[in-house]
Amino acid sequence: MIIKNNISLKDLNTFGMSVVARKFVTIKSKKDLITVLNTNPSNILILGGGSNMLLTKDVDALVLHISIKGIKVISNSENNVRVEVAAGENWHEFVTWCLDKNYGGIENLSLIPGNVGTAPIQNIGAYGAELKDSFVSCQAIHVDTKELRTFTKKDCNFGYRNSIFKEELNGKYIITSVIFELSSHQHTTKINYGAIEAELKKNSVINPTIQDISTAVISIRNSKLPNPKVLGNCGSFFKNPVITYYKFKILKEQFPKIPHYIVSDTTVKIPAGWLIEIAGFKGKKFGNYGVHDKQALVLVNYGNASGKDLLELSIKIQKAVLIIFGINLESEVNIL
Repeated sequence: MIIKNNISLKDLNTFGMSVVARKFVTIKSKKDLITVLNTNPSNILILGGGSNMLLTKDVDALVLHISIKGIKVISNSENNVRVEVAAGENWHEFVTWCLDKNYGGIENLSLIPGNVGTAPIQNIGAYGAELKDSFVSCQAIHVDTKELRTFTKKDCNFGYRNSIFKEELNGKYIITSVIFELSSHQHTTKINYGAIEAELKKNSVINPTIQDISTAVISIRNSKLPNPKVLGNCGSFFKNPVITYYKFKILKEQFPKIPHYIVSDTTVKIPAGWLIEIAGFKGKKFGNYGVHDKQALVLVNYGNASGKDLLELSIKIQKAVLIIFGINLESEVNIL
């Protein structure tokens, strides 16, 4: 384990921001992590897959690149299996590993960029499923005390793209592994999300397997979302806002075709991509950066944009949506 100086992070963040870390170290074990925290107790930045951050400047801190690896089955029951996954494992590679073993529960989350260790922080979700649906617990190390703690699902206080790790414990713990409970035989699939139903129908799939669902999700994502290895992006930049049913009724009078999803008796979720598109930003290009032409939720780096460029664009979008709809769009990414 060697601490390096002045390391480029361009290839370690999916936006492809060309920023430099003053100090950088690769963490391959819990022991590595505790050693580094003991010798460098402050001014650190945790970096996993780099898929949920916008770097707007050089990082004047010690960057800890979490690369702890390992996947193992820890228990079996009649129709379920519990799997412990190290934080540095790539998320989609873990999904593929599960599919190869016919373990169901996370197939709807196929092709989401990033690593397993950061997935609970965001409570990643897509196409009718969220991480919390199969989450059992995670282990994390306290940055100051170096204590290893187990967090249950209840402890994590999961919400829509949110958890305790983004709120009161923000920056206080580093996740080292996650335990999932998955089905091993009789899978309960989630295919009611419109795009999945349409994709399965197009492929003439009547009784879909978990592999069929994953294939459908991958096809949908590839048709709408740019590959970060080809075009710099971090997936959805904004959260889908949840508004009151009263406000929704007012908006529906003004915009009769407004898409929506009922969350509860009093709240409604509106697709942020639709709001951004109606505001006129879909496909709009500003030199080296802009908004993707197939999915307005995705801000893209066409080559040499800076983090500040994309931050300014996101603020413009937020202001426009607020003026037109009276809705505050909240960033899904971490802006540093």
